[in-house]
Amino acid sequence: MDRKQHWEDVYSRRSPEEVSWYQDRPDLSLKLMGEADISLDTPILDAGGGASNLVDHLLDGGYTDVTVLDLSATALEHARRRLGERAARVSWIEGDVTAFRPERAYGLWHDRAVFHFLTDPSDRAAYGEVLHRALPVGGRAVIATFGPDGPEKCSGLPVVRYSPEELQEELGPGWTLEAIAAEDHRTPGNALQSFVGCLFARVR
Repeated sequence: MDRKQHWEDVYSRRSPEEVSWYQDRPDLSLKLMGEADISLDTPILDAGGGASNLVDHLLDGGYTDVTVLDLSATALEHARRRLGERAARVSWIEGDVTAFRPERAYGLWHDRAVFHFLTDPSDRAAYGEVLHRALPVGGRAVIATFGPDGPEKCSGLPVVRYSPEELQEELGPGWTLEAIAAEDHRTPGNALQSFVGCLFARVR
């Protein structure tokens, strides 16, 4: 089964509130995005945002230029239905982040729990190339993954766990680590998952 089919099946079988990564309020993401100190009209890309509630909180906070990219059309439709009329204020893109061809520049890239699914080095390299195309020098990236003591699998798929230093190494010398946040995420099934989130600035 390919990646897209996997995630379509997940969101077809389970509601967004039932998946292990569900958060009513994505505090780690919002904290690091706040550290980026961006203006309300900064173009934001939520990579792998799917049915996440982050977009709701961004609209509540007054951000006016939000794009959600996800592999799963079903996940995106969940989010659009939840937002109702407000969905028209968001740009929605169905696609694989490793093959994304941005048609514009963004000021902030957000990714909670996509990067750690990229177990193939070629996929991580492709992700890095997309990130460079999407963010100009001075742009910020918030990336959150399972931490070193986090789960080894999620949704039946293997993951790669990272420390902040390992994430920095993956991104390379063109990025400066500006802030770190840790979170023990409690899943709807009452399990704890260790996450680490990092705010990076593109410096070259």
